[in-house]
Amino acid sequence: MDLSVCFMGLKLRNPIIIAAGPLTASGEMMRRAMEAGAGAVVTKTIVNEIRPNVRPRLVKQQDGMQNIELYSEFTLEEWEEEIAYAKEYGATVIASILAHTPSEMAYIARRVEKFGADAIELGMSSPNGEGLEVLAADPAKLYELTSSATKRVNIPVMVKLSPNVTNMAKLAKAAEKAGASAISAIDTVRSIIGVDIERGKALLPTYGGYSGSPIRPIGLAAVATVSQAVNIPVCGIGGIGNYHHVIEYMMLGASSVQLCTSIMLNGFAYINKILEDLEQWMTARGYANFEQVRGMALSSLKSFEEIKVEPYVIQAPVKCNNNSCNMCSSSCIYNAIKKEQNVMITDTNRCTGCGLCISACPNRILRLVWKE
Repeated sequence: MDLSVCFMGLKLRNPIIIAAGPLTASGEMMRRAMEAGAGAVVTKTIVNEIRPNVRPRLVKQQDGMQNIELYSEFTLEEWEEEIAYAKEYGATVIASILAHTPSEMAYIARRVEKFGADAIELGMSSPNGEGLEVLAADPAKLYELTSSATKRVNIPVMVKLSPNVTNMAKLAKAAEKAGASAISAIDTVRSIIGVDIERGKALLPTYGGYSGSPIRPIGLAAVATVSQAVNIPVCGIGGIGNYHHVIEYMMLGASSVQLCTSIMLNGFAYINKILEDLEQWMTARGYANFEQVRGMALSSLKSFEEIKVEPYVIQAPVKCNNNSCNMCSSSCIYNAIKKEQNVMITDTNRCTGCGLCISACPNRILRLVWKE
């Protein structure tokens, strides 16, 4: 089983890339990520004007996390040494950069290329702070910013898209037209993770970026949308916590994935766990490489106009032995399911085949069948 992938012309030993953020804030941290098994690293976002990060700035709640951490606290000049350090240990380094004008974007892109970066990721959004600033929610502006970088460097340029936009397909096409080598999606989601109701205060003092498992459905939809819209590679980001999530993104078209939150919560050693599970899953199903699964699920996606309305209803082919569970009946908004002595009885005149009870059932014993 070959775990390697070719992404933007870069040969990576596996598709796991550590995303721009706290885990890639220095050359030493990027080295640790590579030694733990990552295929590549994306630097913490490099900007011209740095600001110190506030304290505290991270809050975890259930499976999600909000951060109000800004960009790298290293100056642009200091990143020359950090990138060189990571490269000494064999790291494939993708430099994340953010700028507010095309000329500034081109300037930083040229500098990080000279520092030895293997590729560049253009940050196009900032979910943090009181105002939502998406630098390129407009395709024309995104084209200009992207083009300014791609025309001035000889290394691959990837464009990172925000979920806080109205038409991701148009943005991805604009980036492709501007010469981007890949699209990464998605950035964190603007959020307030919660409120301490006893003190009457938000858990963090400003809006921030939300990451972790709860945003995975948003990320999956974005990757599928982009994969169907462009012919350049896609890097999936958002809520990836295990091998299953990696495969989901790949089956929707991703060539690689970026992780951050799950590694922050479980440590760098967790990378190897995901890789081992990936290899076992692929080998057990006879797949030789990731190209054999990439995009597999895209053909199952249809427009509403293409979906046939079939007369399906719910059926329970076996008895339910979970006496304490009534999720099937309690979740049925049509009052179509009853449970009597461990037997599920469906009122086919009431059941509309919505399917909610199938996913609500912890024993997964329900299925949709053709209405007789």
